[in-house]
Amino acid sequence: MKKCFSSVIPPCTWSRPIGLGWDKPYTVRYASNIDDGPWHGMPLGGFGAGCIGRSSRGDFNLWHIDGGEHTFQNIPACQFSVFESNGICSQAYALATEAPDNSTLSEWKWYPASTQTQETGSYHALYPRSWFVYENVFQAQLTCEQFSPIWAENYQETSYPVAIFHWHAHNPTNTSITLSIMLTWQNMVGWFTNALKSPEVRIRDDGSPVYAYQPLLDKSQGNYNFIAENTEYFSCICSQVRGDDSVAEGDGSWCIATIKQPRVEVFYHNRWNPAGTGEDVWQSFTVDGSLPNYQDTTPASENTQIGVAIAVRFTLQPGESLAIPFVVSWDFPVTEFASGVNYYRRYTDFFGRSGNHAGAIASTALTEYQTWYKKIQAWQQPIIDRQDLPDWLKMALFNELYDLTSGGTLWSAASERDPIGQFAVLECLDYRWYESLDVRLYGSFGLLLLFPELEKSVMRAFARAIPHSDHHQRVIGYYYTIGAEETTAARKVSGATPHDLGAPNEHVWEKTNYTCYQDCNLWKDLGSDFVLQVYRDFLLTGADDVQFLADCWEGIVQTLDYLKAFDLDGDGIPENSGAPDQTFDDWRLQGVSAYCGGLWLAALEAAIAICDILLRNHIGTKNTEDLKARYQLWLAQSLPVYQEKLWNGQYFRLDSESGSDVVMADQLCGQFYARLLGLPDIVPCDRALSALQTVYDACFIKFSHGEFGAANGVLPDGSAENPNATHPLEVWTGINFGLAAFLVQMGMEDEALQLTASVVQQIYHHGLQFRTPEAITASGTFRASTYLRAMAIWAIYLVITTKKHSDK
Repeated sequence: MKKCFSSVIPPCTWSRPIGLGWDKPYTVRYASNIDDGPWHGMPLGGFGAGCIGRSSRGDFNLWHIDGGEHTFQNIPACQFSVFESNGICSQAYALATEAPDNSTLSEWKWYPASTQTQETGSYHALYPRSWFVYENVFQAQLTCEQFSPIWAENYQETSYPVAIFHWHAHNPTNTSITLSIMLTWQNMVGWFTNALKSPEVRIRDDGSPVYAYQPLLDKSQGNYNFIAENTEYFSCICSQVRGDDSVAEGDGSWCIATIKQPRVEVFYHNRWNPAGTGEDVWQSFTVDGSLPNYQDTTPASENTQIGVAIAVRFTLQPGESLAIPFVVSWDFPVTEFASGVNYYRRYTDFFGRSGNHAGAIASTALTEYQTWYKKIQAWQQPIIDRQDLPDWLKMALFNELYDLTSGGTLWSAASERDPIGQFAVLECLDYRWYESLDVRLYGSFGLLLLFPELEKSVMRAFARAIPHSDHHQRVIGYYYTIGAEETTAARKVSGATPHDLGAPNEHVWEKTNYTCYQDCNLWKDLGSDFVLQVYRDFLLTGADDVQFLADCWEGIVQTLDYLKAFDLDGDGIPENSGAPDQTFDDWRLQGVSAYCGGLWLAALEAAIAICDILLRNHIGTKNTEDLKARYQLWLAQSLPVYQEKLWNGQYFRLDSESGSDVVMADQLCGQFYARLLGLPDIVPCDRALSALQTVYDACFIKFSHGEFGAANGVLPDGSAENPNATHPLEVWTGINFGLAAFLVQMGMEDEALQLTASVVQQIYHHGLQFRTPEAITASGTFRASTYLRAMAIWAIYLVITTKKHSDK
């Protein structure tokens, strides 16, 4: 028999016994936050194409098919099942460990879950690959490996809406075994679009905005299924009858497919009832692994559900093995933002925009999947093989990239202005707006290192937005919650760097500053964040894309002028206002702050460096020399002020006017960035090291004995300045990873790994995998799942790798 590739599961995967629950998973801190529970597995699907997710109990339960929207529920009809017979006895199981919570599919027998004393198999994940290994139930050895064609610097296949399921079966017994693997799927065409075309925006209990999302689940009228096959492939396609040629959001097709092989029989049923008992496919499958080869292309009537099924049956002689690929693909080419604002997805540049190409995508996958797999291995293996990185860090590095697939990701079709399209990832599912600039200061390292052209496309979108204004007054949640007299502010002031690139219910990339918890026009970190990320992206992508700097230059000039206007006392450093006016947007800073002030100093250094590059290349405005002199003057004035106002002999104080003695974990983010970008230190090295050691001791070791990671801000003895505070006493996953990168940078690698290991353990041992939150607390709660900032773990990798090369 033909034997396709069969990979060895790397030792650094995240793994979990199939179907084994969690004793005490994290739960949400605020009732308004999303808490889907711990049953999250690695997502499958390309960037911006929509994705699906299959958990460690075997159910398909994540459906991010509508761009920017979140649907989490088990669709039981979407499932693999296995029949096995040795000629004497037979058995058949649907491979999820939990039956539907209603009366549907009552004829199906569900796979037994692992217990504390007996495993029925294991689930492993190392994004974009995951594995199910089935044990102690079947006589055959069965493994299903799942992946999508995602690898670094691949701007084509990475966008494809496809998942490959590569089955490997082996007969270890001394008698022949007949196996049949069945894939069933429900026709869900038309389900994933918002039924509320003008969703009402409301304010959560924490003051942040949220809008209603109501997918059209179970609305299948007009859907139909048909068979498509040739000499190589067999497919069942789920489609929809449309009255005209226009394709709207939710219109398109699904496809399940497999390869035809000698000695392998293919059976099918292309119109069974997923809302019934399931006997129409299970009756024959459980007897001999077959299906009735039933065809019916009649569209579904109102309140009717229809599904498709493919089964492949084969016999293995003792010691024999066989590999069987299945593919699930989908083609939903349109993402709609506000009503009538439509974008085509990136993959349509390669497959067209009609919505009927799910079959073509599946055929491409079945032709190319082995080549794709080798490219994924070629990308991952050098990191897997590194002896200087612990396995748990390798695991988290790859698995934290899940957010690039399931973070509500958008990737638009190419245009003349944007030759590889525009890209965006949500801040998180609870704060559903894109590419929050303060968050991506940390969380964009994964994108930068692996998909640099997508990273630069995001920064170009911010650069384009800086000059724009939107004077519409809207309620500011923080003002509302503190009972301020004035509760509104303009949405976007010209010259201010926007906080985000908009939300999926408006017009992403064009209508910015969706968030309204704070007035982001008053934030003191965003302008600096923008300058630092622009220079970082230039420097770390070869330092040769001068046009990128030129594209962003006017934005840099405008935002630095805008930010300098907040220097009310003329000492060179913009002051914080006493309101939470930076990324810690529930934490008041007053006067010159260590966090914002340090970012300002580093941004000025970066701007000066950019001036030099533009001048050498004869690019930029006529007054670039004057601007350089201005930034040098501001920097010379600011540097001693930062020291004089904030250094207390051991660490840098939170700010200059609150009188707080709190040790802020991220007090020297500006120093980290300056060093990362090869710029002069903004503080003396010995002071930076003293501050960092104090942070490590107070915020990490003395805070809950280092079990959870570093708290954002505590007193030097590790106690709370205010026991009722929110942000200071939270452990922010991305801030911790950024802090760990700084520790490595300053020669404290052992401490960095200890800190990182604590956070990774909390995420991956307590049911937070593939939904990493912004914050966890010592009481076992979390806030804001599926958070962008956590991809800062790639900053640790970057600094370790850079130091290793520089030490040679």
